[in-house]
Amino acid sequence: MNLTLELFVQTPQTSIDFYQRVLGFEVEGSASREYTMLRNGDAVIAINSQSVLSSDHPLRGEIGNRVGLDVEIVVKVADVEDAYRKAEESGWPLSALATQPWGLRDFRLVDPDGYYVRVTSTHTN
Repeated sequence: MNLTLELFVQTPQTSIDFYQRVLGFEVEGSASREYTMLRNGDAVIAINSQSVLSSDHPLRGEIGNRVGLDVEIVVKVADVEDAYRKAEESGWPLSALATQPWGLRDFRLVDPDGYYVRVTSTHTN
């Protein structure tokens, strides 16, 4: 089984830049305003413009509502220290790198559209 996460965003290019610059994803195929697939290893995120949703589409939120409520995007990486260093160098606001009670190290950030992202190690130290 494979999973692709599709995010519907206000400004696709801003989100594409975020996922490339801060989290190291690369555009797969060609980028467009309506749909761009990004990949980092086995992780796939598709960026879609909210403007393509019909006015009655269930994913279309009311103006001013925060998207992504009750959703945490978890990105598992082999080297969380390296991922943290690269994210920190991007200048994007993020939490400190911390060891959690369950033994994994992670850091957290919020993408340009308010989606909550946790970047975590794949193994305990």
